[in-house]
Amino acid sequence: MTDPITRSWPRLKTAGWTETRDTVHMWTQIVGKVRMAYAPAVNHWWHCTLYPTARGLSTSAIPYGEGMFDVEFDFVAHRLHLRTSDGRAREVALEPKPVADFYGETMAALASLGLEPQIHAVPNEVESAIPFAEDQTHCSYDGVAVQLFWRQLLQAQRVLGQFRSEFVGKASPVHFFWGAMDLAHTRFSGRLAPDHPGGAPNCPPWVMQEGYSHELASFGFWPGGGEEGAFYSYAYPEPPGYAERTGAYYDKNLQECVLPYEKVAEAADPDAVLLEFLRSTYAAAADLAGWDRPALDLPTAVRSSA
Repeated sequence: MTDPITRSWPRLKTAGWTETRDTVHMWTQIVGKVRMAYAPAVNHWWHCTLYPTARGLSTSAIPYGEGMFDVEFDFVAHRLHLRTSDGRAREVALEPKPVADFYGETMAALASLGLEPQIHAVPNEVESAIPFAEDQTHCSYDGVAVQLFWRQLLQAQRVLGQFRSEFVGKASPVHFFWGAMDLAHTRFSGRLAPDHPGGAPNCPPWVMQEGYSHELASFGFWPGGGEEGAFYSYAYPEPPGYAERTGAYYDKNLQECVLPYEKVAEAADPDAVLLEFLRSTYAAAADLAGWDRPALDLPTAVRSSA
């Protein structure tokens, strides 16, 4: 029998949890910036991301002194766990509270463990960048909705992970970017890209230029773009003909390909529908830009026998 927790595609109307989504978004930015304060820098900001786990979202292990610590959102027990490699631990309750309270409690918990990260305590990639310590606006927490979103992330991670295994060139992990609140995986051709023009709100152009320093095709899921969130795909720089070849998915306003989550969840074979979207939009980006696909793609015969 299929396990509904690990295999079902949960349904969550975006409009029904917007206030909670926006609050949790700010919480993930705080925790992500803590990781960024201590983790060694990795190209394209890969050292800043979070990762879905069997309980929620985690920083993974972060070096500090001669030890390690991690921070994990536990969306089952509704706790933020802060743990050090010497066995000490603290918790912060995940419950309805202003971002300012969550920020203060999290920083105090870290300080009690001997951690005092220096972070830019203002959100990025959002229009209204209220400093965390002053944010009384975002204060909602619907635990059921958050669990459903986390389970959406697990399904997206599972299929994106399969898709990632089909590529042997430079590729990112499947990871959660707290800036835009999306789960993402990116493939690279190996060639440099033109400087990105920037444009993300409250985010300096040089941040985007580092993220997009090399030619890429990117794929992911975020809780927007459809009634229940959406999968996306885009190429940078976008090669001529990409919009036409991906016409079944291409959104001219967003200038990227979009597959509403509900179309995947309602399909007889959700995995197959999502993989077709990922594979076809990747092929369009790679073919039109002249990627060396024989060197970068795992041969189908090898993929089938794995």
